[in-house]
Amino acid sequence: MARRIGLGRGLDALLDNNDGSAPAAAEETNASPAAAASGEAASSAGTNKANDIVQLPADKLIPNPGQPRKSFDETELNELADSIKTYGIIQPIIAADAGDGTYIIIAGERRTRAAKLAGLDTVPVIIRDYTDQKRLEVSLIENIQRTDLNPIEEAAAYKNLMDFSNLSQDELAMRMGKNRSTVANALRLLKLPIQIQKSVEEGKVSSGHARALLSVADVKAREKLYTEMLKGDVSVREAEKRASAINAEDSSGKSKSPGAKTGKGKKRPPEIDAMEEKFRNKLGTKVTIDGDLNNGKINIEYYSMEDLERIYEILSN
Repeated sequence: MARRIGLGRGLDALLDNNDGSAPAAAEETNASPAAAASGEAASSAGTNKANDIVQLPADKLIPNPGQPRKSFDETELNELADSIKTYGIIQPIIAADAGDGTYIIIAGERRTRAAKLAGLDTVPVIIRDYTDQKRLEVSLIENIQRTDLNPIEEAAAYKNLMDFSNLSQDELAMRMGKNRSTVANALRLLKLPIQIQKSVEEGKVSSGHARALLSVADVKAREKLYTEMLKGDVSVREAEKRASAINAEDSSGKSKSPGAKTGKGKKRPPEIDAMEEKFRNKLGTKVTIDGDLNNGKINIEYYSMEDLERIYEILSN
């Protein structure tokens, strides 16, 4: 039986079936050929119990439809394939019987792809009987904890799991072992236009830039700022400042950018700018402070009933 490898809280819990559960699905690690041989010996052992490793034809393993990762780096796959040629697959694939002679990969699609590149006819597999919901959860958590999804893939995976499992943002954050504001900010990226989402996926625009764009309500102003971002000469900090300046324009079109004079000719204190930014980062939405160090008003914007409930949950905790 393969050894257990340290896991993030979410994946370890999901893979624990209270039956002495199987090893977690980790990426390939360096190990001796003897260790690989030991794993192969275990795989040829006995019956298909919860912890047994069996050898299955690689072409019988099919991707999980709920797999959040849609693209795999070819260079990394080839490097992993070279490692597999030398050491074999150290950590078995976890899959579920699809009932038609094929097996749905729950954890280990990257290893399976690399094994095929390495020319392996069979791969070591632990067969698990998981519900659709648990398959999705394990696939999502394995990817987030083991490899970096791009921000849009991660956000879409969160949304998929929330919808499929009827989870609130708080419940999802607890299950993923993440801060709730992290999950909320990730989900907000899905509110961006498809064109901007694609730029985030391709790495042309960072998630920080994208959140700055989200705070700009005016469509034309947002598109202009987005175009400037694509040129690559706008830092996240500068993007946030520009977004704040755009949102602070009054009805006459005169700018009230941070540092400008407000009210009765008084200069806006920099502490207010800093606090405004903290509010935006915490609540994941546009926040403006109208006032000075002694008194004033805080304006918090929301863009749907779901968004309003999300903000309320943050403030009430």
